[in-house]
Amino acid sequence: MRHFSSFSFPALSIATALLAALPVMPALAQTGLEAPAASASATPSVTLDTLFSDLKHERDDQKARRISERIWAQWRDSGSATVNLLMQWADKAVSDRKNGLALDLLDQAIVLMPDYVEGWNRRATLHFMMGNHGKSMVDINRVLTLEPRHFGAIAGMAAILSESGNDELELRAWEQMLEIYPANRQAQQKVGELADKLAGRKT
Repeated sequence: MRHFSSFSFPALSIATALLAALPVMPALAQTGLEAPAASASATPSVTLDTLFSDLKHERDDQKARRISERIWAQWRDSGSATVNLLMQWADKAVSDRKNGLALDLLDQAIVLMPDYVEGWNRRATLHFMMGNHGKSMVDINRVLTLEPRHFGAIAGMAAILSESGNDELELRAWEQMLEIYPANRQAQQKVGELADKLAGRKT
């Protein structure tokens, strides 16, 4: 069951609206949409637009997941050997729980390539892990400016909204996610749960 389908909203507007009032929340919510750890193969001749079109029309969960992995593979590749190396080092630093070092490395990657979407997304994820949810939302805002279809960033935004207790905006975020990635099981489940929860409040 889907609600709020009668009006359209940009995911970016949710992120912008929350920046001033977002409370600081210490726990990390699991979105289930982190970039796959292993590099997925992507055919360079297949554009992101084509992959997103395929993702939008695919209803099989496993097939859609494979398409999403190809999208992640393209997002991860900055086209710069230096930036890619900084991102690898940042991942290693996070694994070693050296969050300060990871943050410095991601800052460098963003300075070198400010239009590299995954640099901002990875830093948003790190801020989220560190409990800096306001800073995470700022970076999510930038991600969605550069790539409004970034379902990973939208899921991160939904996680922050969940912890802030804003069910209506969280529902909108998950609905936006389903517009891009209809076969995503987590988004389907969240939309159903939140729609039922909000409907229950009105009865």
